[in-house]
Amino acid sequence: MSTHFFKKSIPTLLTMLAFSIVGVCVFYQLLTPQKILPIYSPVDVNPRLVDASMQHIRKNHTIANFDLINQNGEEVTEQTFEDKIYVTDFFFTRCGTICPVMTTNMGVVQKEFLNDPEILLLSHSVTPVMDSVPILKTYADAKGVLSNKWHLVTGTKKEIYKLARKSYFAVLDEGDGGDQDFIHTEQFVLIDKKKRIRGYYDGTDLKDVQRLISDIRLLQQER
Repeated sequence: MSTHFFKKSIPTLLTMLAFSIVGVCVFYQLLTPQKILPIYSPVDVNPRLVDASMQHIRKNHTIANFDLINQNGEEVTEQTFEDKIYVTDFFFTRCGTICPVMTTNMGVVQKEFLNDPEILLLSHSVTPVMDSVPILKTYADAKGVLSNKWHLVTGTKKEIYKLARKSYFAVLDEGDGGDQDFIHTEQFVLIDKKKRIRGYYDGTDLKDVQRLISDIRLLQQER
């Protein structure tokens, strides 16, 4: 058999090999189910976290509309997060226990998605009377919070506490948002572009925060 024949056959063999590799990859992907994050409704959450009036709701839960003020004195509403994936939590600037750790770990998320405008962060003050705009601004500057990425918000206590209990299901204790009411939680909550809850994470546990980062990337692949 001539050398000329082998030279002519090499491109054909390489093409066949390339198609075979592509075929194997496609076949493998078809056999490997893609992980899909759950969509949380009240019935899917620990009943202790869900207001009694909502425990029967089985689907279509979304985050309620809100109107708050961030560290720059700017209005922040649900429209701020239109077509965005965001991570939210609840903190207060004078907290000396879990909040500093949570803020540091939220900073890890900020750094990971620094140049990705699709991802935003939202931290609600649970002592909004004390955490005025200037105090939030000072705290934000000290912690390296970037205002185009991460909103630290204040507002009425009743609205913030209602969001925590009836939208995000982030706290165990009951209350009415009154003067004596106080919530404290380590939860980070992942929200998708349709305002649905897609995951809960321990904001004081860096390993769980890394899981959150992985889940955000997974969520970005959804269509």
